[in-house]
Amino acid sequence: MIVVTGATGNIGRSLTRQLLAEGASVRALSRNPESAGLPAEAEVVQADLTGSGSFDRALRGAEALYLNLAAGGGGAVGQVIDAAVEAGVRRIVLNSSLSVTGTPADDENFIARMHVAAEQAVRASGLEWTFVRGGMYATNALDWAEGIRAAGVVRGPYPEAAAAPVHEDDLAAVATRALLDGSGDLVGKAPYVTGPQAVTLAGQVAAIGRAIGREVRFERVSPETAAEELVARGLPKEAAFQLIGYFGSSVGTDPLITDEVQRITGRPARTFEEWARDHAHDFR
Repeated sequence: MIVVTGATGNIGRSLTRQLLAEGASVRALSRNPESAGLPAEAEVVQADLTGSGSFDRALRGAEALYLNLAAGGGGAVGQVIDAAVEAGVRRIVLNSSLSVTGTPADDENFIARMHVAAEQAVRASGLEWTFVRGGMYATNALDWAEGIRAAGVVRGPYPEAAAAPVHEDDLAAVATRALLDGSGDLVGKAPYVTGPQAVTLAGQVAAIGRAIGREVRFERVSPETAAEELVARGLPKEAAFQLIGYFGSSVGTDPLITDEVQRITGRPARTFEEWARDHAHDFR
């Protein structure tokens, strides 16, 4: 039995499908099982990683756990890990972040600090572990969906900011291999998982336009305005300003690109063009 937290999120849904396709038994955790919309083959169990409830039922009989802080587990991560140890879980695969560098710079980065703390807690558990350190998610572009649907416009300060966006299906594929890894090759490893090519934000906007058959333009705004808009959508202020600063610092640079998707899964990483076509319905 493999337990998947964040099962109704972008990565979690893909991971649940891929594990089931491999013949694994999956217990998918959701705050609202009745509206989860997950495959019937998955056992869907109510659990809230933002609360203080027990995770005993969710983890009972499980061999492996996929832990995603996006499910709200930042505060409860220690409790979840303790419950996993108590339940006899053998392995944890943590959805971590490319922002984790293992250097003092991690202390200055909001996103890195959160994931470093989780990584340390998993290491301290004594369980087998793999940290999937994902790069910029292609799904971040979903934040543009409302503006694209309404007016064909994306607002931001740095259209030439560059990244190597990674498809959620590739992150899920790497996690699938780590959860099912019988050889132990991925135990104790922390692969950096990226998309296959550098794409500017303007390039991402253009790719979405091609996917939906509409012109989509990039409207430049100040860094301060962009950060405040992120805060208004619920991102902590420190994280919002650091994210905008990251975009600015990436202009004219070459982002880290790895071949970990190919190496671990045996298939090439999906391009942003593929992601845009897969998600065209979200922007129409």
